[in-house]
Amino acid sequence: MFFSPDDIKNLRYRDDLGDPGEFPFTRGVYPTMYTGRLWTMRQYAGYATAEESNRRYRYLLKHGQTGLSVAFDLPTQMGYDSDHALAHGEVGKTGVAIDTLEDMEILFRGIPLERVSTSMTINATAAVLLAMYIAVAEKQGVSREKLAGTVQNDILKEYVARGTYIYPPKASISLSVNIMKYCSKHLPKWNTISVSGYHIREAGATAVQELAFTLANGITYVQHAIEHGGLDVDSFAPRISFFFNAHNNFFEEIAKFRAARRIWARIMKIRFKARDPKSWMLRFHTQTAGSTLTAQESDNNAIRVAYQALAAVLGGTQSLHTNSRDEALSLPSEDSVKLALRTQQLIAYESKIPETIDPLGGSYYIESLTGNIEKQVNEYLETIESMGGVLLAIEKGYFQEEIHRSAYEFQKAVESGDISVIGVNRFAAEETRKIFTAVKVSPIAVKNQVQRTRRIKTKRNNVETRALLKKLERAATAGEDLVEPILSCVKAYATIGEISDTLRDVYGEYKEKSIF
Repeated sequence: MFFSPDDIKNLRYRDDLGDPGEFPFTRGVYPTMYTGRLWTMRQYAGYATAEESNRRYRYLLKHGQTGLSVAFDLPTQMGYDSDHALAHGEVGKTGVAIDTLEDMEILFRGIPLERVSTSMTINATAAVLLAMYIAVAEKQGVSREKLAGTVQNDILKEYVARGTYIYPPKASISLSVNIMKYCSKHLPKWNTISVSGYHIREAGATAVQELAFTLANGITYVQHAIEHGGLDVDSFAPRISFFFNAHNNFFEEIAKFRAARRIWARIMKIRFKARDPKSWMLRFHTQTAGSTLTAQESDNNAIRVAYQALAAVLGGTQSLHTNSRDEALSLPSEDSVKLALRTQQLIAYESKIPETIDPLGGSYYIESLTGNIEKQVNEYLETIESMGGVLLAIEKGYFQEEIHRSAYEFQKAVESGDISVIGVNRFAAEETRKIFTAVKVSPIAVKNQVQRTRRIKTKRNNVETRALLKKLERAATAGEDLVEPILSCVKAYATIGEISDTLRDVYGEYKEKSIF
């Protein structure tokens, strides 16, 4: 391919690009970008018990990580205690097990929450984990106004791509808006939602689909916050953040990030009439692509991650996680985690890339590609709008069908060799697997977690706990805001399972309709 001025002849600098920090923010959301402040280096971590995860966080902070990112296990994500029958075999596997406030206290022991920004990848039970975080901060003597970080709180992408939902969509969105409303009043430094395209992409979506479906979800949250939460758009929009994937198609990823800022700025300014320029800004976290990592020749993953991270930086990310080379085999080892963090640090401190803002801006290819992605994304947004919006599109299985089709086409291309995966379908050696010392969750750790949860259930003031859970049930039935009632339950050491079951009794559980 060859690109020339003819490919960007309709590009208007002020309207389509603007200087960094200016509408429509194609070139970056801040005037100085990394010349003023580097992105937050935030390694996603958490496994087994709070004690073990706390050790990993301390290790990462010691080696230069600048923000925490908490991974929770599946029972925590789904609102089940570690001693529940459905939690068997899953406790601590995909993240840390958090059942009560005591677990959260241990998780952040010795970590000053007034100085550390924390991201929590949690959705269906986001309100419970946020309440626990607030309670831990209070025990540390840290006021809510000083807390900085993000709670993912993006339940829509769970229905679209991932599946860790509990309640029906309308009830779930109501909970998401509750958090947005509460944080806009009490946690001014907190990102109230991280609208996530990462998991959509991991499920098999294309770059365009990742961006389109994520922005469609973002539009839905804004609509509900205004129409059902009674919020003024500028009271919450500046604290909306996004979470994107960085895949192997280097230039496409850079253009995707630039197009995302431009599209969102226009949506917020033109469609939602936001007046505050901060409401127009699309700030985002990036994670390198877990789905591109291979068990074969796993050292290659470190190289893949480096290029993906570089695309994120050249695309203007505000926060970055780099995957570890052994994640296709097991939970990442300390050495691999450190190498992943060093990858970011090498880009930040040795490459000199951060010294220039949007260095690829003006490239015939990049600007043409950015415009083309914008055009395709807007076509998707129009289609979703014509279907009646995101909720109806979910019920019809539209997103799922689109993602499944893209995933199938990608896999066919890999199997045919049209898409190369080095060490797998191209240049594959006979001995392709490196031996790592796998990080495993100890059965003893799981047993200790279960015992701790049961001990807390017996030693707390159960009369008070039951009364507060009943109060939560009444608030949910009446359609009231729920963060404060949940916070009261958390402080009384109600478990995540008990709080979730209380809401299950009110809202019911969602069962996805088969699209096949």
